[in-house]
Amino acid sequence: QVQLVESGGGSVQAGGSLRLSCAASAYTYSTYSMYCIAWFRQAQVKEREGVATIYTRSGSTYYADSVKGRFTISQDSAVNTVYLQMDSLKPEDTAMYYCAAVPSTQSACASAWLLQTAQRFSVWGQGTQVTVSS
Repeated sequence: QVQLVESGGGSVQAGGSLRLSCAASAYTYSTYSMYCIAWFRQAQVKEREGVATIYTRSGSTYYADSVKGRFTISQDSAVNTVYLQMDSLKPEDTAMYYCAAVPSTQSACASAWLLQTAQRFSVWGQGTQVTVSS
């Protein structure tokens, strides 16, 4: 069974940076290479929001407008790990951050549609808390 484990959350002041990690286990290379990995976040009393995606085969990325230019999603395929570098953090970035995975094509992974439909992602991590103070 595929598993995702997030780490790297914490507390930071506005304007600061954090890097989240999402380690994937139980993938074989042939299957992992055709996955869309996404970061979602959910703040209290808000709906889950898609933040960014990366297609594991090509490394192509897609960002929500709310984080474009501040967050960077990347991967290290050698260790099946996806990262989310978060810079210029704002208090409104405070949320529980989750990584999720689904088998996908590159075009679907780079679409706003997929990032807006969390229910299509079949594997989820347990989440890591990010708190940004003003």
